[in-house]
Amino acid sequence: MRAEFIDPGMLRHEVALESASLTPDGMGGQAENWAEVATLFARIEPVSADAGFGAGQTRESVTHRFTIRFRADVASGMRFTRGGRVFEIVTVHDPDETGRFLVCRTREDGK
Repeated sequence: MRAEFIDPGMLRHEVALESASLTPDGMGGQAENWAEVATLFARIEPVSADAGFGAGQTRESVTHRFTIRFRADVASGMRFTRGGRVFEIVTVHDPDETGRFLVCRTREDGK
């Protein structure tokens, strides 16, 4: 998708951008805590779906493309949340390197 064809009016889904921090759990390990960085609007497009079977259970994975206005603080390893759903950010790129939009490929794991 080329950025000059992105209609800002299509950024209509309100999502939370979250970042993880690791804190010691007191037993030699670490606990992962997620904190909201920002609330923003995105265009969400489903890209693919896959299902696998292992350890006696089926696990679904759905991949989405999120388009958001440019932010310098978005990176892979962060996540978007929306209505109880969690989308792990896998890649982040500026499609035309103009600093207007970011396209994030995400992975949503099934329950």
